[in-house]
Amino acid sequence: MLTEKQVRQLADHWIYAWNSHNLDEIMTHYDDAVVLVSPVALKILNVPSGMVNGKNALKAYFAKGLEIYPDLKFELIDLMWGVNSMMLYYKNQKGIKVGEFMEIGSTGKVLRVVANYNG
Repeated sequence: MLTEKQVRQLADHWIYAWNSHNLDEIMTHYDDAVVLVSPVALKILNVPSGMVNGKNALKAYFAKGLEIYPDLKFELIDLMWGVNSMMLYYKNQKGIKVGEFMEIGSTGKVLRVVANYNG
């Protein structure tokens, strides 16, 4: 089971990495076999499933996102966790609230992300 300390450290570093726009730091959180599903991926990549498969594809997607949103900034609102998953609830630079469910593997890296937006 994930501990509060583990998820808080991961969440704090995740927010820091994104707000720094440091792609290499961002990518330290993800497993090579990561799968991300997001309506923003659908929009940016024009992929009907909104799915991004694998760390290399995810890095390319994130790089494109950082380019499109140069003022990108996240503010953590809340954090929840379970046995091997966590939910980051945050607000982005547009004031849109986002909930990201993250499944964490045995290595402590994110295996699956499902992003949900309120706007």
